[in-house]
Amino acid sequence: MSRAEFPIDVLLPRIRDSLADHPRLVLEAPPGAGKTTQVPPALLDAPWLQGRKIIVLEPRRVAARAAARFMAEQRGEAVGEGVGYRIRFDNQVSARTRIEVVTEGILTRMIQDDPALEGVGAILFDEFHERHLAADLGLALALDVQSALRDDLRIVLMSATLDGARLAAFLDAPRLSSEGRSYPVQLAHFPARREERLEHQVRRAVEHALATHQGDVLVFLPGQREIGQVERLLAGRDPGAGDPDAPFAAEVLTLHGELPVEQQSRVLQPDPDGRRRVVLATNVAESSVTLPGVRVVIDAGLAREPRFDPNSGFSRLDVVHVAQASADQRAGRAGRVAEGWAYRLWPQSQRLEPQRRPEIAQVELAGLALELAAWGDPDLRFVDPPPPGALASARELLQRLGALQGEAITSLGRRMLALGTHPRLAAMLLAPSDADERALACDLAALLEARDPLRSRSDALHERWQALAGFRAGRVPGDASRSALAAIDQAARQWRRRLRVAAPPPSGLPAHQLGDLLAHAFPDRIAHQHRSDPYRYQLANGRSARLFDDSAVFGEPWLLVSELRDDPRDARILRAVPIDPLRLELDWPQRFVDTDRVFWDADARRIAAVRERRFDRIVLDSRPLAAPDRSRYAEALVDAVRQLGLAALPWTEGLQQWRARVRCLRVWCPDLALPDLSDAVLLAGLDDWLKPALAGKSRLDALTESEFAEALKSGVDWSLRQRIDTLAPARIEVPSGLQRRIDYGFDDAADVPLAPVLAVKLQELFGLADSPRVADGRLPLTLHLLSPGGRPLQVTGDLRGFWERTYPEVRREMKGRYPKHPWPDDPWTATATHRAKPRGT
Repeated sequence: MSRAEFPIDVLLPRIRDSLADHPRLVLEAPPGAGKTTQVPPALLDAPWLQGRKIIVLEPRRVAARAAARFMAEQRGEAVGEGVGYRIRFDNQVSARTRIEVVTEGILTRMIQDDPALEGVGAILFDEFHERHLAADLGLALALDVQSALRDDLRIVLMSATLDGARLAAFLDAPRLSSEGRSYPVQLAHFPARREERLEHQVRRAVEHALATHQGDVLVFLPGQREIGQVERLLAGRDPGAGDPDAPFAAEVLTLHGELPVEQQSRVLQPDPDGRRRVVLATNVAESSVTLPGVRVVIDAGLAREPRFDPNSGFSRLDVVHVAQASADQRAGRAGRVAEGWAYRLWPQSQRLEPQRRPEIAQVELAGLALELAAWGDPDLRFVDPPPPGALASARELLQRLGALQGEAITSLGRRMLALGTHPRLAAMLLAPSDADERALACDLAALLEARDPLRSRSDALHERWQALAGFRAGRVPGDASRSALAAIDQAARQWRRRLRVAAPPPSGLPAHQLGDLLAHAFPDRIAHQHRSDPYRYQLANGRSARLFDDSAVFGEPWLLVSELRDDPRDARILRAVPIDPLRLELDWPQRFVDTDRVFWDADARRIAAVRERRFDRIVLDSRPLAAPDRSRYAEALVDAVRQLGLAALPWTEGLQQWRARVRCLRVWCPDLALPDLSDAVLLAGLDDWLKPALAGKSRLDALTESEFAEALKSGVDWSLRQRIDTLAPARIEVPSGLQRRIDYGFDDAADVPLAPVLAVKLQELFGLADSPRVADGRLPLTLHLLSPGGRPLQVTGDLRGFWERTYPEVRREMKGRYPKHPWPDDPWTATATHRAKPRGT
């Protein structure tokens, strides 16, 4: 096969030279430039590769196969010789293979199984802009290998729409850009009619494109379901299609990741008879594959992307709007061979997000946490680090599943990891030793991963499995989708082959047998019926949830909840199945415990002591404890303060002021290094400063004011307490000779001190030239100057200015109102007093 020319050809020498000088590279190249199929072969003879192989990471199976075939044809070879690919359930490589195109999960397994990556000289991450979790993990692992074991390993990030500057800075790598090969594309928004369904809007757009423009039409749709709806409509098989006998002007083809290889190949090759084609595709056609002859793109602007579904505990594919970068890349497909048109099926006023959000920020992370535990280093370098809260929740789940002990992976965890599925499903698939139960586990894994096959809103998971069993026997329930059941049956067969399960799937079973198995996937969602409310259940994770009034599982004492609508006010059970409590005791004996509990009873506002029988956090039985351990009372009283707040403690006004003085001085005099006495810090440290003062007490009100004051001050030594009194005194002597209180305050919302206030009668300050100061003279007091009757006359922080400018006016007004008190002409030299004038003066 003669080699075609590509825009990236002129850049290939610079790519080789860059990788000779630097082990990492960021390569930006638009669709059609040839980066996927031209860069790997161009590197094979580079001296730094030393005859080792190149791994090319492709996000999608369709693209992986297509890229490997194209490179093999260029070399005049069959796939599996010099160029091969490895994807799930399909391996086309040999001992001679130098370029391996792999999908993301395959790369992770390669690195985990061989951290030194023996025989691999370079890893090329294609279409990295898609930011799949597996690609981010693969890059983090590869960087760790490069740093610790293989400084000769080359790493290249490639894409058409990378944030190249940011990634180059992250990798400390050069950045190269290639020209593309494209023609102008006219953009237009094809409006939907009122209440028009997507598939009908697509049909109108396709008919318009075929009638108005030349070439093939590529239609981007979110998934197989929508592809099927549009395909039936274009073929006239849909009841709403109009005239079913009207001939259609082009051949309709589909392209998605689940198609057989032969059908994928047919779409990627030109039509041998030159007929026009309409290709209905998911976002697999967005990049890395070339569809010949396309002159028109119709873009629904939608894609199915993983999002964490708290109802099920899994990440599921949701239909979302694509990012602007993806929309631009899709439109560019119309300009690969000539000028083209792109019709967008959303309003022109609608604004898209500029870039796709990384999956790591929006999916469930149990699989990632398990990979990190297997790697043994949780501190890998990620382009975007995993959210700490989501990662902590994932590790907690893995501990419940038995995959982690602390943060270390267990032998079960390694077996779960090898299955390459969600850890919940892996734990369930590995749990049974009986062949029939293993076959049932395969059914359940397929059911949980699939869309709901029933159209009814029944909450009984058992009904879904019965529909699957009926489908296998040739009896499809009226409210079931035959295509959905066929897909579930196919997935279950794949699981049985993978796990080498020889037993056929069961044709019937008691409902609780499903729950007994699912408990290994959802140990946190085992639920027990509440004693006083039969619709409410307590879950093993401590939460509670309620059945709907028409629930099909009402009355069951134990349930396994597979789907839950989490709501802080009232969580709802969406799907559940009964569990046999005897099986629970056989499978989970260590989770049934008897404990003595001493706790704060918030309703009775007292300490309570009970002996409880529990399954995890489900209370099965509770009885009063006759002789509780009084040493645990202090812990219960600390819990009371956590529930009631710091206001429940015996604060005095003096202690409140002392706390405010300390908080102010932390800001005014940071060199003192005073402790933080904010509410949040005090509540977080109750065990350290308050619990010792509660020892031996059985009531919160038994804590005296002096004991509480000493507990609060326990973090401040004696010399520092003296400094506090000096720098922020509680009282100050004024010229009248009396001690007056200073009020300190702190603005919690703004996290700043308030100005300290001295409220004092004006006559007591005669002879004082300037406002008094605190904090080593750093801060003047705000003076609230009072009348002889104690009413406010003036607020000022500048006493000198008050005497000079404001006092004469105050004197004229107040002298007649308070004639028995001194109002001298010269306040500077007058004698300060807190009394009225002597009689007769």
